[in-house]
Formats: sequence, C-alpha cells, structure tokens
Amino acid sequence: MKTSIVKIGNSQGIRIPKILLRQLQLTGEVELTVKHNQLVIKPGQRPRQDWDEQFRKMSERRDDRLLDEDAVSVTKWDQDEWQWK
Repeated sequence: MKTSIVKIGNSQGIRIPKILLRQLQLTGEVELTVKHNQLVIKPGQRPRQDWDEQFRKMSERRDDRLLDEDAVSVTKWDQDEWQWK
C-alpha cells in the first residue's frame, strides 16, 4: 500500500488508512523510531501496562514482601479492630 506525504499546518505527515489502524489496533499516542533506515510506528506505552505480569513474577520469586517489615508497628487497633472485607 502506498501513501503520500502531505502538508499538515507547518509540518508534514502521512495519512494512515483506517483499515491499517484497525488491523494494528493503533489509537491515541504512538511511538516513532527509525530502525535500519525505516520509520517504525508502535503503540504508545500505557502507564502500568504490564504491572499485572510483573507482580505475578515477583510473587513467583517471593520478591513481593515488605522491605521494611520490622519498621511496621502493630497497634492494638490493628490487632483488634481492623478487618479486611
């Protein structure tokens, strides 16, 4: 598929056909890089996008404990009143 470079205000750009955007699921912000003399367009990084996977790996490695457990003081309220719901 070919497209042309067009003037957009004081800049230039390309129009990406809707069918390609749907196929690649590109929306919103994207990342542009140049690799091997080619323009690469990738979906923009979403904040915390892979946190679930990282937390799962931490749990498997038993690396998900508090680093300052000794600093946590348990009060009478913590022992008697607090309940997880």
